[in-house]
Amino acid sequence: MNIIADFEKVSFQIFKESCEKLNLYLSTDEIKNVYDKIKIPKRATKGSAGYDFYSPFEISIKENNSFVFPTGIRCKMSEGWVLTLYPRSGFGFKTGMSLANTVGIIDQDYYYSDNEGHILVKILNDSCIGKELCIKSGEAFCQGIFLPFGIAENDNTNQSRNGGFGSTNISEKAENIK
Repeated sequence: MNIIADFEKVSFQIFKESCEKLNLYLSTDEIKNVYDKIKIPKRATKGSAGYDFYSPFEISIKENNSFVFPTGIRCKMSEGWVLTLYPRSGFGFKTGMSLANTVGIIDQDYYYSDNEGHILVKILNDSCIGKELCIKSGEAFCQGIFLPFGIAENDNTNQSRNGGFGSTNISEKAENIK
């Protein structure tokens, strides 16, 4: 096996800022309590490809609604690797939960962003079962799988990232507005 990455907790300050931006309505003491209990992703068995991500909160999501989890986790990866996020197969199958972007892509350079590479996961309760989705604190709800990636021969990209969702084309958007 290749050892190509390391999961870490983001700083308390970044976690707190994420909780506040997401309007989770928790006091600083409550956020600190949640932060202290964050579990680092891990594989369930030695043959598992996926690293389970655990919910830092107990949350209920009504049918046809969504929730953004500030996981409190960041991932340092070797060059040439990407972390892909999916619902845990059994969990998604049983509950109808899905990720808002189908597959989450955590790029290797995201780790170095101002937000410390804080991994946020937006899940949807698009349940065909017609039930509220309940996720307990500490429950595994999604999984991350590391994959190698390649680049095209004529690739001359030299831009750097500094942000989260959609941050890689912010300067391009600004140019289009001018």
